[in-house]
Amino acid sequence: MVSALKKMNKVVIVGGGSAGWITACLLRKQLAADITIELVGAPEIATIGVGEGSTPQLRGLFNTLGIPEAEWMSACNATYKLGIEFTGWTDTAGYSRYFHPFVAQTDLHTQDVFIHSCYYRRLGLDVDANPDHYFLNAALAQQGRQPLADASFPFSVEYGYHFDSTLLGQFLATYAKSQGVTYREFSVSDVVIAEDGSINALVSAQHGVLEADFFVDCTGFSARLISQALGVKFISYSANLFNDAAVVMQTPCLPDEKLMTQSTALRNGWAWRIPLTSRVGNGYVYSSKYCSAEQAEQELRAHLGVDDSVAARHLKMKVGRLEQHWYKNCLAVGLSQGFIEPLEATALHLVQTTVEMFADCLVKGNYSDALQPEFNQRINSRFEGIRDYIVGHYRLNNRTDSQYWRDNAANEDLPLHLKGLTRAWLSREDIGPYLTANKLDSYYSINSWHCLFSGYGIYPSQLVPADSTKPEVQSFLRRIDDVGHFNRMCSQHYPLNKQR
Repeated sequence: MVSALKKMNKVVIVGGGSAGWITACLLRKQLAADITIELVGAPEIATIGVGEGSTPQLRGLFNTLGIPEAEWMSACNATYKLGIEFTGWTDTAGYSRYFHPFVAQTDLHTQDVFIHSCYYRRLGLDVDANPDHYFLNAALAQQGRQPLADASFPFSVEYGYHFDSTLLGQFLATYAKSQGVTYREFSVSDVVIAEDGSINALVSAQHGVLEADFFVDCTGFSARLISQALGVKFISYSANLFNDAAVVMQTPCLPDEKLMTQSTALRNGWAWRIPLTSRVGNGYVYSSKYCSAEQAEQELRAHLGVDDSVAARHLKMKVGRLEQHWYKNCLAVGLSQGFIEPLEATALHLVQTTVEMFADCLVKGNYSDALQPEFNQRINSRFEGIRDYIVGHYRLNNRTDSQYWRDNAANEDLPLHLKGLTRAWLSREDIGPYLTANKLDSYYSINSWHCLFSGYGIYPSQLVPADSTKPEVQSFLRRIDDVGHFNRMCSQHYPLNKQR
């Protein structure tokens, strides 16, 4: 049953950080100009502040807000990000590492050869199916180049960013306030629920009562409004994704930093390395079921080669999602709505998608909850689609050096679509139709799924050389060589990285 929301005069966002201020900026941009947008927060509550990588969607945020790239990047010590390098995720010989790139326009000319190379290798032919050899961003990352081509080259590449998340929140706060968003300190001690089950007001022991027509919960894992006050159910992903903790450290930059996130598998999880212009952010995401916080910290120190003089910060993670992200007159955004571990840097992607989609549904529904069911279904599907891809990284591994990796490889409590997709790959089927039929390519493209399977070397153990005496085989092998030449030629149009 559709219920009209009260005349929306005021929206209150509870909680700051990147999620809160992105929400404030986008709602100010997308909702009616006469609606008051206010963000309230408790300064004594620290933000998580370690989500320092993004997908290319963040470019769209700043384009929407009309903020030049040079302006915000310099303020946030940001660098470009061409993709993610995965190292040590499998013990298969010849597959110690691979690169998952963001796409380039030129990849339209090379992806077909890559997909066919993967298919022939699945048939048992010894052809080159390493994803690093087929995509322009992989070449740019390895050569230490930036993703902005010279004026003579008419093709663009997709890229994300690395940034200081605390500085990003501060930058967006300043921008939001300049656009009319108000801010005040407010520590929520109670939530007043109306007879219809919606939120009537917030109460602060220090700051009194705060009323609004709509509330946005950006209170992090505590989900103070959506879960604690309104009782919306949380759906855990712990059966699929074991990691529930992280330890983080900062180290100095190296002279030759490359524009990629590095993800290195360790004994009970994986370590990230994110280069900024001012420092490098490092972290170890692990499962507390398999090792203690102290053991994880010592393993990360050994991995980084640093002693106890480098400060460490420990975090707990709650992996999963809400059953409903928009409930009554409350929207959950960021960690309060759910979290899929940071392996593919999707946290801000989900924040941005949630707010943009909410504002669109709200306006199209004439500020009613008419499109609320559609909105919740679409956001839940996005969480599931991202989860499926990330679970694949763990399930496909064949490491045997710890119980953690053995249990991940043996885990049969998998998302249904991931089971079906893996079955199709191993059966040498074209996985494109399966991705399309199940809408999995709405979240990760066919190239991304091929990078995952091929990057792990999920191929027959016994390969035979391709019969180069056949004209059609000779032609295909020449096409593979042409791809490498093409990407090397294109990469020369991109300057070497001089961001530091």
